[in-house]
Amino acid sequence: MSAPEAPRLRLGSKAPNFKATTTKGEIDFHEYIGDSWVILFSHPDDFTPVCTTELGAFAKLEDEFTKRNVKLIGLSANSLQSHEEWIKDIDEVTGSSLSFPIIADADRQISYLYDMLDYQDVTNRDGKGLPLTIRSVYIIDPKKTIRLILTYPASTGRNTKEVLRVIDSLQSTDRYKVATPINWVPGDDVVVAASVSNEEANKLFPGYRAVKPYLRLTTLPADKVLPQ
Repeated sequence: MSAPEAPRLRLGSKAPNFKATTTKGEIDFHEYIGDSWVILFSHPDDFTPVCTTELGAFAKLEDEFTKRNVKLIGLSANSLQSHEEWIKDIDEVTGSSLSFPIIADADRQISYLYDMLDYQDVTNRDGKGLPLTIRSVYIIDPKKTIRLILTYPASTGRNTKEVLRVIDSLQSTDRYKVATPINWVPGDDVVVAASVSNEEANKLFPGYRAVKPYLRLTTLPADKVLPQ
């Protein structure tokens, strides 16, 4: 199979649309997104140890994502039948009850579209010689804009709580004129956005602290970040 030319996906790019077969039926990706945020994440192969732990962890946190108006959708380069059998293992091993869709991408069409393939490790291929997917994460907002891209090698599992933290940051910075500093979690101080003048900051964030002219901190209570 010759690889089609993949689009150059960057932060701010429009998420390419596609139609796919999933464990929850046929979908049009943009229709699936609707007015929600979406996390699209790929896995190298079904019935593999790291992927099994990851999908179980995402399933256990699905309620937290749902509270934030976020949908989950996974992808693995295998058939629908393989996915359905694998989900039984995931739920058994991790104690989860996985309900979000997993895309069947045995022909790698969507993997190529989203550049989810491993070109560094040429041995990361299936029995037919097709490249396997790496651990890609795309966070896409309701406008179908890509807001975050993370790429892990096949050997390294992801941190689901970090993905949830990034959602909280993105939604907070969209809602308020702030940025989130290193290691921020809901309830920590935030940075007043550079685009906000001191005069405007006095109105928006009374009592903000100017550590440096370019570094202004203000409180943002957790109840203004987390869904109630």
